[in-house]
Amino acid sequence: MGFLSTGLRGVAVAAALISGIVSARADAPLAVLAFGDSLTAGYGLPENQAFPPVLARRLGDMGWNVTVRNGGVSGDTTAGGRARLDWMLEPRPDAVILELGANDALRGLPPADAEANLDAILSALDARKIPVLLVAMAAPRNLGREYVAAFDAIYPALAKKHGVPLAPVFVAPIVDRPDLTIGDAIHPNPAGVAAMTEAILPDVVKLLETAKAARGAK
Repeated sequence: MGFLSTGLRGVAVAAALISGIVSARADAPLAVLAFGDSLTAGYGLPENQAFPPVLARRLGDMGWNVTVRNGGVSGDTTAGGRARLDWMLEPRPDAVILELGANDALRGLPPADAEANLDAILSALDARKIPVLLVAMAAPRNLGREYVAAFDAIYPALAKKHGVPLAPVFVAPIVDRPDLTIGDAIHPNPAGVAAMTEAILPDVVKLLETAKAARGAK
C-alpha cells in the first residue's frame, strides 16, 4: 500500500505541475510579431511611437493582454523578409502581422517575385501553425496600369490561396494626407500611425481571437 500511495501522490504532483504550466501559459500575454518594413519599424519616429508599441497600447486599452514585437526593418523587401523569417520566429509568436511589399513596388521589382516570396513566408507560417494577418499593399500609380494591376492582385490572391485574413491597404489612411505624414510624404507621423492603427484594429482583434483559440486548443 505504501508503494501505491507514493505512486498516486507522484501522479497527483505531476498532474498539478502540468495544470500549473497550462494555466500559466493561458494567462501569459499573447505574443504578436509585427513583421514588415519601415511602415512597421517606425521610420523617422521615436521607438515608442512606431506602429507595434502604439498597437500594443491600443489593444491594452481594450483589455487585451498582449505584447507586439517590432519586426520591422526599414527598406526591407519581400526577399529580405523571406531571408530573415526563421530567426524572427524565435521566440515563437502566437500570431504574425505580415506587412511587406511596399519596397518591392517602389523599386519596380517584378510582382511575380514579390508574390513568390510572400507565398513562401505564408507557407512557412502555416507549417508552424502560426495564425497570420496579411496586410495589403498597393503599387504607386505612376508605375503603369499593367504593373499596378499585377502587383495589387498579389494580396487577395495569396489570402485566398492560404486561407488567411487580408487587412486593407496599410497606408490607405495617410495617402495624400500631409498632416498625417513626415516630411517625405510617405511615412506616417504619430497621428498617421494612430490612424493606421485604428484602420487595422478590427482585423488584429480577429487575429488575436484566432490565436487565443489556438492556444486554448493545445
